[in-house]
Amino acid sequence: MSINALMLSASRVGDSAYLTHTIELIRPLTQPGQQWLFIPYAGVSVSYDEYLTKVQTALDPLPITISSIHQFADPKQAIQDAAGILVGGGNTFQLLNELYRYDLVHLIRERVQNGMPYVGWSAGSNITGTSIRTTNDMPIVEPPSFTALGILPFQLNPHYTNYQMPGHNGETRAQRLLEFTIVDPLTPVIGIQEGSALWRKGDKLTLIGDQTAYLFHGKQQEVEITANSDLSVFLK
Repeated sequence: MSINALMLSASRVGDSAYLTHTIELIRPLTQPGQQWLFIPYAGVSVSYDEYLTKVQTALDPLPITISSIHQFADPKQAIQDAAGILVGGGNTFQLLNELYRYDLVHLIRERVQNGMPYVGWSAGSNITGTSIRTTNDMPIVEPPSFTALGILPFQLNPHYTNYQMPGHNGETRAQRLLEFTIVDPLTPVIGIQEGSALWRKGDKLTLIGDQTAYLFHGKQQEVEITANSDLSVFLK
């Protein structure tokens, strides 16, 4: 396969400005003069125009032009014409619901499998796994299916942290992912922390950035994955 996809955990690291830490991670997927398409469907509390401007401003150092899918009368044709796709964060359920509403899931999957670069962060990364069953988001809408793009043949959990606030008695993230692996012990979950990303290039998958990731798979719970590890075994 000629997949070239970057799954970022988040749009920020700590107090850094919006998307600044992602620029040098995204740059290798771009070529000068390309027209990329932004998909803002996960944005619920911000208008699509505002979201687009925010992304354009943040990614201005890249040698590409960015437009948004909501500016086109025919979303499918916009995807067909795009040199690459950027999918932003927000609510994963809303994002996937809109992709189904416009019948775009299969088309995006097909174009990415045929080599169109894909960059997602947060919700935009959640939808690259087999399903969105391990998202952190509230299900504010009910998509026709939880089945996602399948760019990665496993589950993702962006923004991974197992921090538990003192005095808070709810489940930790690790406990929630344990529940998933109990009901689905055959499907791996990789939790990626802010500042890190997964980069799939063909049949090679790499954890990039300076943060560790964590594997949940059957009886393997919160197994540390060191930064820059080759994770290609999870593509088989």
